[in-house]
Amino acid sequence: MPIRCTLNFRVSAFFLLVSTFLSCHSEGAESAVVTLDSIVIYKTHEWLAAKPTVYFHCQGGNRTTLPDVQKEHVLYSFNGEESWQPLTEFKSKKCKRCGFYEEDSIKSDDVFEEWEFCPSDFTAPAGKYVRFNPKEFNATFLCLKCTAYSNVTSTSSSTSSITDGGEKGMQSAIIIVISIVASVVLIIGMVVGYKYWQKKRRQQDQARFLKLFEDGDDIEDELGLSDVI
Repeated sequence: MPIRCTLNFRVSAFFLLVSTFLSCHSEGAESAVVTLDSIVIYKTHEWLAAKPTVYFHCQGGNRTTLPDVQKEHVLYSFNGEESWQPLTEFKSKKCKRCGFYEEDSIKSDDVFEEWEFCPSDFTAPAGKYVRFNPKEFNATFLCLKCTAYSNVTSTSSSTSSITDGGEKGMQSAIIIVISIVASVVLIIGMVVGYKYWQKKRRQQDQARFLKLFEDGDDIEDELGLSDVI
């Protein structure tokens, strides 16, 4: 009986550890999904095609074609549930090289713009990021889970700025204290030096005065005036 209880306890503990590991691993691997909220293109690049084929692509990822985007200066809005959504996903705070492109039937595909697409670009609480190129397009992206990365970045930046401000304030205070101490020491040194100079001058005057008396006595002795007196 004790052996069976021990075996059951060990099996239960093993399954508990496995389930904990799997849950932690699944949480750590949870990705931040990016969807396209709206886009306006200001021009097309393909002259032969009647309707342009615009797509979004990140290096190392899949190409996502935007089937509805066909006309210039038209605002296309999406709800994130389209068949071609999401555009991409982030599994860490690392950026991706992404861009909007247009298919070209003769040469290589035309580029609206390529840029470093980062999860920290999305602002809380709406989780939006606007990419605006005045000559090419204006697009708005959504990623609610990306705000966690932007919050971490802003918090670290605020912390570093506070630390820098504290260090600068401490350095300024130290410089002020050193200047005050140096000024006090200089003033005390000047006072002590002046007192010492006055003391030496009095000693010199006294010595000169005594010497005059001694010289006067010697002259009287030479002239015999002391006997007359």
